[in-house]
Amino acid sequence: MTAADETLVPAALDRADARTSVADDALLLEEPLSGRFTVGGRLNMAALRAWLWEMARFLAVGGLSFVVDLGLFNLLLYGPGHLLGHKPLTAKVLSVTLATLVSWVGNRYWTFSEHKTNRGARELVVYGAINVVGALVPVGTLAFSRYTLALAGPLADNVSTVIGIAAATVLRYVGYKKWVFTGSTAGANALAETV
Repeated sequence: MTAADETLVPAALDRADARTSVADDALLLEEPLSGRFTVGGRLNMAALRAWLWEMARFLAVGGLSFVVDLGLFNLLLYGPGHLLGHKPLTAKVLSVTLATLVSWVGNRYWTFSEHKTNRGARELVVYGAINVVGALVPVGTLAFSRYTLALAGPLADNVSTVIGIAAATVLRYVGYKKWVFTGSTAGANALAETV
């Protein structure tokens, strides 16, 4: 082996390592729920930042949906004309439905825009199902607190509701990533290149 060959071998190995690192980085950006934010024992800051930005967008959309839900509910129940003042459950169903649609649009076109599929109707149906389950979680924590633990009062009710909302938020995020927004960024990039 000549001296020139010896200098080429490390350079080729460095290029192979760089390709592996780029592929690993792409995989980490694609799968933040896998818990793999490290490459070679080092924290992958790019993957962590991408996941944190996605979480910030997810929480912002959730906050907007919460405002829509609470705002419409109060408007229908207590607003001008008391449109549904005598039907609080109907007002709640309408407000939750609109808030779910606002949430779906925000998550589809902003939070998970790189992962949306071309099957919007399927996404909306699965999204709705996950939100129904997510809505039942705070009801369940409140019922558990009230009827199993026999804790009543404003503090106990609010603590159990906040715990339920936090658990439902985690459930929704995982559900959206696993079953709703399942398109890949590679497919989206290939589609963008062909158009």
